[in-house]
Amino acid sequence: MIANLKALFSDIDWYILAASLILMVVGILFIFSSGVTSTGVVVSTEYLRQIAWVALGFVFLMLVVLVDYKRVKDSSFVIYAAVLLLLVYTRMFGRVVNGARSWIGIGELGIQPSEFAKIATIFYLSKYLDQTRHSLPGFRRFLGSLAIVGIPMLLVLSQPDFGTALVFIPILLSMSYLCGLERRYIVFLLSTVALTLVLVVLPLWERNIAARPTGLLFVLYEGPYRFWILGACVITLGLAVWGFLVFRNRYYYWISYAFLILILSLVGSELGHRVLKDYQIMRLIVFLDPSVDPRGSGWNILQSITAIGSGGFAGRGFLQGTQSHYRFLPQQSTDFIFSILSEEWGFLGGLVVFGLYGIILWRTLALLKTVKDPFAVGIVAGLSGMILFHFMINVGMTMGIMPITGIPLFFLSYGGSSLWAVLIGIGLILGISARRYHS
Repeated sequence: MIANLKALFSDIDWYILAASLILMVVGILFIFSSGVTSTGVVVSTEYLRQIAWVALGFVFLMLVVLVDYKRVKDSSFVIYAAVLLLLVYTRMFGRVVNGARSWIGIGELGIQPSEFAKIATIFYLSKYLDQTRHSLPGFRRFLGSLAIVGIPMLLVLSQPDFGTALVFIPILLSMSYLCGLERRYIVFLLSTVALTLVLVVLPLWERNIAARPTGLLFVLYEGPYRFWILGACVITLGLAVWGFLVFRNRYYYWISYAFLILILSLVGSELGHRVLKDYQIMRLIVFLDPSVDPRGSGWNILQSITAIGSGGFAGRGFLQGTQSHYRFLPQQSTDFIFSILSEEWGFLGGLVVFGLYGIILWRTLALLKTVKDPFAVGIVAGLSGMILFHFMINVGMTMGIMPITGIPLFFLSYGGSSLWAVLIGIGLILGISARRYHS
């Protein structure tokens, strides 16, 4: 037993573990900084709770490393179903925080089930893709994958938590690509998501940003015109499918392909307008021009850009920032933690964070080249996509080059649920890395 444990820990990827630990320490430092006023008074104890969550999260990480991921494979659907039930319960009885009913708990103690839904979805989807590799045709396999990811995604979107719901898309894309799904299905998904987002933001973009509205695009989002277009697309799709079935010509196949994307995007945008509030949609477009709503949705981006810019090359010094200590930055311990770091540690501090994330992603990509188990490949691919997406969107958001979506920066942002979820994910990666040469 002891010899097995020694062999296991000798094969752990210590680069990933060290980078994760350093990032969490940096996170605690700047969560502390976010709670200090301009007069030096500590007005928040969030950093103490974060220390407790880091300690408990590290225990979760080690427990996940010790348990062979293959032994839990058969229970993946049970875990997935349990998390879905938890999401349904949260939607019905959860606590509303920042406009989304996404928390459950007692008093101030609570968890955000949607964070753990990402891990459960990755685990079950990986098993599904592994088991259906040779038993199902590509299209049915794609539809099954879409359903596995779509159910928790829609439940999270109904809270509504648009940012967290978006994370399921890169999870599906990365796992589909590395687990053998045909590229045409991946392109189909990417095109549908991109066009849906465009159609969702189009009304507010024309109203608030476009200097000269086209006078034509309104037919895509105003009734009854959009329903006429949708009906015409459905008829065209039906004729194209009929043509393909009768003549077996690939020309009709690609017509069906294009019009199905358009139909799903129109339906998706209609659902988006019904579920999402205007302020949530404004967050998606205000990064194009924050000045259109400088005291509303644009405020966060303007203050964040100011903080990052004022940091310069080496920063103002730890606890010497102005934007955070004068309380100009909202949600500064969560969504905009990178802004505080950049103001106080400057470009060099940001470079350190980029480097540590780079180590984690570099080592996970290297692991994908050596691991032989397709089930493990799916897990590592999904977790890599999740971590990369969180990093790109959050850091890009603080710099004003990505929309504000409320996605935390893993390891650094204040919060137990997102931290525990990513540490469970890191535990899975480390466990797979340590066992990749085992029979």
